[in-house]
Amino acid sequence: GGAGQESFPRQTPCAPLEQMSNSSSLNEFLLLSFADKRELQLLHFALFLGIYMAAILGNGLIIIAVACDHRLHTPMYFFLLNLSILDFGNISTTVPKSMVNSLWDTRAISYSGCAAQVFFSFFLFAAEYYLLTVMSYDRYVAICKPLHYGTLMGSRACVKMAAAAWASGFLIALLHTGNTFSIPLCQGNTVDQFFCEIPQILKLSCSDSYLSEVGLIVVSTCVAFGCFVYIVLSYVQIFTAVLRIPSEQGRHKAFSMCLPHLAVVSLFISTGLFAYLKPSSLSSPALDLVVAVLYAVVPPTVNPLIYSMRNKEKVISWTLFSSGDIAIALHK
Repeated sequence: GGAGQESFPRQTPCAPLEQMSNSSSLNEFLLLSFADKRELQLLHFALFLGIYMAAILGNGLIIIAVACDHRLHTPMYFFLLNLSILDFGNISTTVPKSMVNSLWDTRAISYSGCAAQVFFSFFLFAAEYYLLTVMSYDRYVAICKPLHYGTLMGSRACVKMAAAAWASGFLIALLHTGNTFSIPLCQGNTVDQFFCEIPQILKLSCSDSYLSEVGLIVVSTCVAFGCFVYIVLSYVQIFTAVLRIPSEQGRHKAFSMCLPHLAVVSLFISTGLFAYLKPSSLSSPALDLVVAVLYAVVPPTVNPLIYSMRNKEKVISWTLFSSGDIAIALHK
């Protein structure tokens, strides 16, 4: 029971493993079980397997296509390649373990496995968000500064921006993981989520010992909010330029390519921030589960559908859009 454990952590009857007073004494954590009935466990396994295979297939095809087709060696597709690699890793960090647990009717994850999940999920999540910010900059330059596109988005600049996104994600994940797993855990070993998530682990911490991690989360949130503001301002200028396109078909194509990206970013950051910043009064297993699926499972699955081009016409228009040719025509 969450409320009882938080008020009287040392008086609540727990399993022997849950009576350990320090995180170093824990050998494993218990993840959230989707169902108790065997049929529902197998249904969860099948559902997650379908989602996982769709995500792997979609992102894998993008990775292969961009890597092998020299015509796609442009800044936009270079960033799309990085995004697909991050999505591939992101969903592979959380979903397979949940599937295995349902298949074998268990909830256990080792202490080191939990720490690895926290590190890689946070690393890939943060790196993807920073990369989405870079992708909005690419669109901004293509539309609003087309004559400088070749200079600002050269191959060396693109590599540096992508590397900065990966390095920033790695650094922030290292800080959060080290800080989280240095906190003494007094409230058992049950994680109310289908993967190891920092907010759920902090619920197991001793009184007031988690404040340093909360402070780090607040700082990270401020940085994330700054990126989101930049993305929104970039798209305000992009849409202002697009509205000046004389062709209604051209405006429709431009909006159809920009709005999905903005929608994914909004879903990604809003659900992620809600998961990490929501007050404990709003916390419930069902709500936490839905929010986690929305930011950890949905984006890696739908990104290939949103960013990959489903027909030849869309490929041509998107390539033109990313290279700035549409904007150059507009300025002429």
